[in-house]
Amino acid sequence: MDQKRFGRRIKAFRKLKGYTQVEFAKKLCVPLSVIGSIERGVKPISDDLLDIVVHTLDIPKEELMLYDQDNTGR
Repeated sequence: MDQKRFGRRIKAFRKLKGYTQVEFAKKLCVPLSVIGSIERGVKPISDDLLDIVVHTLDIPKEELMLYDQDNTGR
């Protein structure tokens, strides 16, 4: 999955769970700029941070990895 699509999925799940970027950054103990960069697809997410993100959002890692139905035909 490309970084931009992955970042959009993180953003969508963050919003679905009711977190602002500021709240999410505090919850993850990372600077706000890191969250913004990941969500825009500018910065790749580390494996360690990804583990914290999925734990915080209470979703399986595979859920973030899925492509949109329209783009995969699934």
